[in-house]
Amino acid sequence: MDASFKTKEKSKLFFFFEVGYENGAHSVISWVELVNYVLYKRDMVEILFIIIISIFVPFFLLLLASFFITMTLSGKISTEIGVHATAAKWFNLLATKLHHLQNISDRIHGTKLHHGQDWHHSESIKHWTYTIDGKVTTCQESIESVDEANKTIIYKLFDGDIDHQYKLFKLVFQAIDNNNGAAIIKWTVEYERLAEEVDPPYGYIEYLHKCTADIDAHLLKA
Repeated sequence: MDASFKTKEKSKLFFFFEVGYENGAHSVISWVELVNYVLYKRDMVEILFIIIISIFVPFFLLLLASFFITMTLSGKISTEIGVHATAAKWFNLLATKLHHLQNISDRIHGTKLHHGQDWHHSESIKHWTYTIDGKVTTCQESIESVDEANKTIIYKLFDGDIDHQYKLFKLVFQAIDNNNGAAIIKWTVEYERLAEEVDPPYGYIEYLHKCTADIDAHLLKA
């Protein structure tokens, strides 16, 4: 019995077996058909794998790039301001008397209910006009959440001048008790810019410092 083999391409092996007989007759037993069938099946799996990779890898890379771009455009700016009024007074004002702010700080020109009847309901929408970086700015606002235990309120700002620059914009207010009976007011601005050309909202930090001083002076008189 003689056995011989030869290779086709790099990984495909074809086997031929030749069997001889004494009477001169001979027969060739070929496994080519079986091997080709197996290789065909394997090639189909490889092709399917390549198709799946060619579809999902670009999609995954695009998704990954989008994630990093979003992370680059998103940010937070925080500031903590020492005040003389108690944390309870601060929280009570912003949680129950938000509409009074327009009469307390000259940076706030006006505010009115745009939708709803209750100023402090989560579904109510208010319209605000105020000054940022010397420019009169308008937006709408709604309350996202109120945490009485931690004296924290999250406001969502949208429409008006906000939507021209930011995809997402939130103000987080927190009144923190101080050991001497006073308080610390922490403001956090959470944002997502529409483009790299848009500056982070640093002007809001200066605005919040001015409003905080005005509100604190008002609470000390009350």
